[in-house]
Amino acid sequence: MSNRPAGHVARSTVRPNSETGRRGPIRTFLRTADGIPIESVYDPPPVVYETPSDAADTPSSPSRDLVFVIAHGFTGDVDRPHLRRVADVLGGYGAVVTFSFRGHGRSGGRSTVGDKEVLDLAAAVEWARGLGHPRVATVGFSMGGSVVLRHAALYGGTDAVVSVSAPARWYYRGTAPMRRLHWLVTRPEGRLVGRYGLRTRIHHRDWDPVPLSPVQSVPRIAPTPLLIVHGDRDGYFPLDHPRMLAEAAGDHGELWVEPGMGHAEHAADDALMARIGAWAVRAAG
Repeated sequence: MSNRPAGHVARSTVRPNSETGRRGPIRTFLRTADGIPIESVYDPPPVVYETPSDAADTPSSPSRDLVFVIAHGFTGDVDRPHLRRVADVLGGYGAVVTFSFRGHGRSGGRSTVGDKEVLDLAAAVEWARGLGHPRVATVGFSMGGSVVLRHAALYGGTDAVVSVSAPARWYYRGTAPMRRLHWLVTRPEGRLVGRYGLRTRIHHRDWDPVPLSPVQSVPRIAPTPLLIVHGDRDGYFPLDHPRMLAEAAGDHGELWVEPGMGHAEHAADDALMARIGAWAVRAAG
């Protein structure tokens, strides 16, 4: 058993691709620093890249060294169709690791809605490094977007960070969807709805202490390249959230406000994900 802080592989299954002889996806459970089993999937690069020496200067050039670690939003999991679609697009730019946060899907534990989830991401990033990829880009959506910011601030060890549809501050209740989410998380009847209606097991305890907020995390990420992406029709977090994050990032951050885009991975279309993939290849060097 590893004594490293992030976690270790508890169980894995490898499926070979009989047509190409390449290793197929690996599905495994990782163990976090606080002992939670986290279901994770590794998709190796789909091809052995043979690109011209100047191809790295082109926006669509893939990277043989880069792995994307994707952090889903609240109530998502590794097998949700929208997350698999995101993984498929980013798979054109490098290898991909996806996982289910604690309390989601087949992972153990209960969701802390962005607090202890940083341990889940740390275990996934460590696993990605251990699979032989020298460069890691984390890409998070909504709750996962806040987690990639806190992870980069607290742990480091990433080469590029992409935060999509993330809040800037905690306890925001300024929109109807966020008021519904707070009811879901804070009320016993809401947590029952989460468990049986949304397949999400939510912890009943309040944060203690309150974790570092996304906007407090961002200045600590430098000099790692940071991309903040937000839709101008996001129903959860209005545009003051990404603008606060971008202001906190200063020169090391980049902000994309996407016209007509709603919230998180459901609203991030293939064209946007391809642009994110190309940005990460360039940013991670």
